[in-house]
Amino acid sequence: MSDPDNNERDEMLKVIRTTQDRRQKWQEEGERPLWKNFSMIGALGWLIVAPTLLGVFLGRWLDSKLGTGVTFSGALTFAGACFGFFLAWHRMNEK
Repeated sequence: MSDPDNNERDEMLKVIRTTQDRRQKWQEEGERPLWKNFSMIGALGWLIVAPTLLGVFLGRWLDSKLGTGVTFSGALTFAGACFGFFLAWHRMNEK
């Protein structure tokens, strides 16, 4: 049987260590330059926009070939946006 107080204590110690490590890294490396922050925002934007547009164009093409109205356009636009947000989330958690 595990002690819930001990688990909470371990979790709190882990959070404290992570915070201390981040602060030490920031003190050693300093603040990231403004141009690097802007480039990250631009890269994340394109990671979302590109798959979404690909979904739009592919969906429109399939709808025109199959005569299905906006079925594929809507579905592939949504799928492209979801994939783009996944890529952006993955990129943000990389560093």
